[in-house]
Amino acid sequence: MTVYAIAQLSIHDRARYERYVARFLPVLQQYGGRLLAADEQVEVVEGEWEKDKVIMVAFPDRDAFTTWAASPEYVEIAEDRLGATEGPVLLVHGVA
Repeated sequence: MTVYAIAQLSIHDRARYERYVARFLPVLQQYGGRLLAADEQVEVVEGEWEKDKVIMVAFPDRDAFTTWAASPEYVEIAEDRLGATEGPVLLVHGVA
């Protein structure tokens, strides 16, 4: 079943975050992930939201997500994301 990783980020080091972004897509695609959204112009239609960006990616299943997240390629670039941002990453399971 498809899973979606949704990150809600506050960016505090733009240069370091952009270095991560520049390397992100090839690593994502190498492990079967698809970028569905990456938005810094989020429209809040209900409630409050104080982050800078939302990213949503899809994987065929949880195993594919876990393989990508633990891969040497992603772990290497994730250091920049972790050092440049803060915020939750949610794993959401699709419906059958």
